[in-house]
Amino acid sequence: MDQVPPAETGEYRHSILVVDDESAIADTMSEILSRNGYLAIPTYDAEQALETALITPPELLITDVMLPGMSGIELAITIRRIFPDCKILLCSGQAIALDLLASARNEGHHFTLLTKPVHPRDMLARVGEYFGREQQSPSKAAAHNVKAASSSY
Repeated sequence: MDQVPPAETGEYRHSILVVDDESAIADTMSEILSRNGYLAIPTYDAEQALETALITPPELLITDVMLPGMSGIELAITIRRIFPDCKILLCSGQAIALDLLASARNEGHHFTLLTKPVHPRDMLARVGEYFGREQQSPSKAAAHNVKAASSSY
């Protein structure tokens, strides 16, 4: 938790909404992001994600493609309609996600897809690119935090 700026400092933290129906994945990704200075909120389905987004508007949505009910792509399109400046990062370990992504692209929606399992460094690098942060070499403590948080991921 050394990497999380204290709330009272007034330091701005980018808000990230993390959605995965596997709670261990959503929680772990959120923990890794939080330990690296982001305000990361885990949710476990699209409906909960939409409710959460209305309370805390996300600057970035990281979502699994295959969710029960509304897919992650449908969620991304909906979030983008409500929050046009929200960046989107999709994750999936299933081949069918490529078909869904191609269908979305045909409708004019262009999203980035990371293949699961996503290594924490890859996720942090991509998130850093979205927010214009250069990923510096992590300190030993930060590297330990990522390793510890990712051990169950």
